[in-house]
Amino acid sequence: MHFLDQAKIFIKSGDGGPGAVSFRREKYIEYGGPDGGNGGKGGDIVFEAVAGLNTLIDFRYTQHFKARRGTPGAGRDRTGAGGDDLVIKVPVGTQILADDDERSLLADLTKEGDRVAFLRGGDGGRGNASYKSSTNRAPRQHGPGWPGEEMWVWLRLKLLADAGLVGLPNAGKSTFINAVTNAQAKVGAYAFTTTRPQLGVVTHKGQEFVVADIPGLIEGAADGAGVGDRFLGHIERCRVLLHLVDANDEDVGTSYRIVRDELEAYGGGLSDKPVIVALNKVDTLDEELIAALSAELESESRLPVMALSGASGTGIDAVLDKLLEAIGPSRKSAAEAQENGDWSPL
Repeated sequence: MHFLDQAKIFIKSGDGGPGAVSFRREKYIEYGGPDGGNGGKGGDIVFEAVAGLNTLIDFRYTQHFKARRGTPGAGRDRTGAGGDDLVIKVPVGTQILADDDERSLLADLTKEGDRVAFLRGGDGGRGNASYKSSTNRAPRQHGPGWPGEEMWVWLRLKLLADAGLVGLPNAGKSTFINAVTNAQAKVGAYAFTTTRPQLGVVTHKGQEFVVADIPGLIEGAADGAGVGDRFLGHIERCRVLLHLVDANDEDVGTSYRIVRDELEAYGGGLSDKPVIVALNKVDTLDEELIAALSAELESESRLPVMALSGASGTGIDAVLDKLLEAIGPSRKSAAEAQENGDWSPL
């Protein structure tokens, strides 16, 4: 399945049905009079967040969505049936943005089952019966029905995760997420093996939490270098960031600072989130060098530095303990989640 986190679509609610022009014609009723019913209301455009979706790829191939119009009214004062609402199903975490220069936020669907009636269908037109009066006993006018609303909108997906992985390309993020989850992220000995965000569910000490891995950042990502910073939106909702630094880098302090500068340039509150700094790939170094590099990284970050290796598993449990502590006690146990059938983004 291809990953797509932005899409532009056209939406239109249904037009109202026209009112009817009809006159009552029945035996033994000399003066029947008008009996044309009103038209039905057009269908609404409704967005709904559902489980089981984690991409907007479907909106690449279907970009126009129109709800049904209302049915015309009929004689005998029969009102036309309303048009069916068009329910557009989107992944949890989808934002709906206006198609303007500011891309202003119109709706944010952050929980499974969230629904928003976005565009209201047009009202049905009046039938000729509603125009009857003491001076207009045989009206022939009717309402054509009110038009529905229409607009272009942007859909933007921000994945929901508890912890986010950040670092330079080849910092070992994919190896780490493969070690602690079943994400099966691609791993390679070259930069940018991760080209799209990955989600994985960690089960640790009877609790579950979701980890998001995004493509690595390089210097100038905020200005479009590398894959840019467009994927940083997927960790805006994370409660904590795990910043991995490759122990084999020439200057671990500089590696840390490059990524932090890009987070600050992006904004979105990322630079204010709790951060756990970890020196990765320590299985290739001796203890003396690990201590020296950790001290150098701690001096630059002004945070405690943990040592780990995603390949060998060294230090992973301690890092997961720290992540659970930062995420908080609100996570349900894995047994509770399975018993209650709670939603998972995978």
